[in-house]
Amino acid sequence: MSYFRAAVDATTGYIPGEQPKPGTKIIKLNTNENPYPPSPDAIKVLRTIDSEWLRRYPDPYAMDFCLAVSEVLGIPADWIIVSNGSDELLNVIIRACAEGSDRPVVYPMPTYVLYKTLAALQPAKAIAINYDQSFQLPIDELVAAKGAVTFIASPNSPSGHIVPLDDLRELAQRISGILVIDEAYVDFAEYSALSLVKEFENVIILRTLSKGYSLAGLRMGFGIANPQLLSGLFKVKDSYNIDAIATLVGAAAIRDQAYKNECAAKIKKSRAKLTSNLQSLDFTVLNSHGNFVLATPPEGNAEQLYLQLKAQGILVRYFKQPGLDDKLRITVGTEQQNQTLLKALQIKVIS
Repeated sequence: MSYFRAAVDATTGYIPGEQPKPGTKIIKLNTNENPYPPSPDAIKVLRTIDSEWLRRYPDPYAMDFCLAVSEVLGIPADWIIVSNGSDELLNVIIRACAEGSDRPVVYPMPTYVLYKTLAALQPAKAIAINYDQSFQLPIDELVAAKGAVTFIASPNSPSGHIVPLDDLRELAQRISGILVIDEAYVDFAEYSALSLVKEFENVIILRTLSKGYSLAGLRMGFGIANPQLLSGLFKVKDSYNIDAIATLVGAAAIRDQAYKNECAAKIKKSRAKLTSNLQSLDFTVLNSHGNFVLATPPEGNAEQLYLQLKAQGILVRYFKQPGLDDKLRITVGTEQQNQTLLKALQIKVIS
């Protein structure tokens, strides 16, 4: 007899991108971390943490961080819920809203595979609707699936495309469940869907400090929605899910918009250059609004190329699944990292 629920036994579990040990000499372009350091303001706060903050339990609502978000985004503090990375909020939302086949989880594919994993663990029925080759949002199919929760990543990973606001607005109007707009990569995009939380009571926007703010190791995310929607999520989240250090460091980081925007601008410039350089090597590259690109090698030998790069100390992301198994997702690194990658690819493509 198993110790675990049937849903746990039946689920493979989410497999994150490879994380080498600290100090390993490697160019890491596989998990979409920001290649630049966090805000100096955040580091300053980290170095001056009072031990009293460690002795006591943290604020269960991370209000210092909520107030910082409120100042920056112009959203009332009670419209914000803070989480241990935005991944925790995905889990909280599914636990609060989805169940069995009557309350399914719906999402277009390809997208972030954790949506599927968390639904399976609930367990809740997962309904995947395929994007077409143009990545037009399949609104009618998503509505027909009648999800208790519908996840839309915009910008999306691994494709990098962004969903037009009018499409998101139509979807929010037509579905009966919650629409979760996952904006993990919004700091590298041209627009946000943030305004929709004021238009629709069933919309929640998710953000993270992992990408634009270079704080993937801090595990800090947040959601924005009307207080009535958040009230159910607060019942499900852990009491003290955000530690005192993350609250203070995260607040300092999000207030330093000038630094974040400067780093994001450098990444967007490098993204355009990397795309052009890959295309000159006959890669097919989708237009990306994230800090990564999805590239198809000229001969479609993505897995072989992934392994060859890994042997040279360069990690990129390979997805062994239909529709993606001929592609590589490549995080935009520093200019030096990108050029090292391109040099390695040029040798392999030529040979």
